[in-house]
Amino acid sequence: MTDSVPTRQLGRNGPRVTGIGLGLMSFAGWYGQKDTSVESSLALLDRAHAIGERFWDTADIYTGSEQRVGEWFRRSGKRDDIFLATKFAVRAGADGSRTIDNDPAWVREACAASLARLGTGVIDLYYVHRIDDKTPIERTIQAMAELKRHVVSSTLSKNMKGMLTTTREGKIRHLGLSECSAATIRRAHAVHPIAAYQVEYSPLFLDIESDRTGILQTCRELGIAVVAYSPVGRGLLTGAVKSLDDLPPDDWRRGVPKLGGDNFPRIMALVDRIREVARRHGATPAQVCLAWVAAQGDDVIPIPGTTTLKYLEDNTGALKIKLTEDEVAELRRYAEETELPGDRYPSS
Repeated sequence: MTDSVPTRQLGRNGPRVTGIGLGLMSFAGWYGQKDTSVESSLALLDRAHAIGERFWDTADIYTGSEQRVGEWFRRSGKRDDIFLATKFAVRAGADGSRTIDNDPAWVREACAASLARLGTGVIDLYYVHRIDDKTPIERTIQAMAELKRHVVSSTLSKNMKGMLTTTREGKIRHLGLSECSAATIRRAHAVHPIAAYQVEYSPLFLDIESDRTGILQTCRELGIAVVAYSPVGRGLLTGAVKSLDDLPPDDWRRGVPKLGGDNFPRIMALVDRIREVARRHGATPAQVCLAWVAAQGDDVIPIPGTTTLKYLEDNTGALKIKLTEDEVAELRRYAEETELPGDRYPSS
């Protein structure tokens, strides 16, 4: 894809993508009062492309994000340079409520809407963002598989003994899942190969690794890449946030039980330990977090998000940091000692 940023393979038989991706949820302004204007977003995408960061991840629920990526494609004419991932399933109501919808009809409708917003004919990686409690995953994946390839024409063969079917690449190239159980991954993969599984994964959130979930083991058994969102612990492991009071009033992290109360001082203690390792490498705590997540396996691809050009470049450069085996183990010990009870998302 690019010579300037190391690449990793997306699943056992998938394409190579940049080894650190770019998460674009921040374009939606969910982290509060930051510069998320259209022009600042386009400038960030310009710089990402220039430095070789070309695995971009968005979603239809990230308000305005797909439209900004689409505008960048229109202005730059460089759609083919980008490996583009987006997601469906989380539907926003007019009253601000959200529901999960995996129905095949919604798969098709959501895909068409994303393609229109993005101004492109194909999505490279299309994720089921969340799983509903009523649609069998087999039906959802079958609908996605039908979007991947479709019949262009059928003609009678020359010997008149059968039909010749012509197909061409359709609206999506690879299928992905996000935040579902190991059992769901297996059921989905049995219908159509899953290229990537997206999940929160950082020194703060290690649930993917546990024997209880069996998720990392399942992904590796099936040859599915792990795409790690929030790899810097929702930004709290950067060391830039000293108190939740530092966050804007409308920053959604303020309402996350796992990040507040008695847990916050524990997170800051972990930041101090990460900072110690960072000093050895002349790096930032965020870079060390990203290097550590990437060190969990060549099948793990972190996708940090940012609205800041400097942090974009720092994040992309994290793959150049080579932690020793002892440092990887040291950071794991610190992470496992940091117990954070509570939910990962606000109650409402």
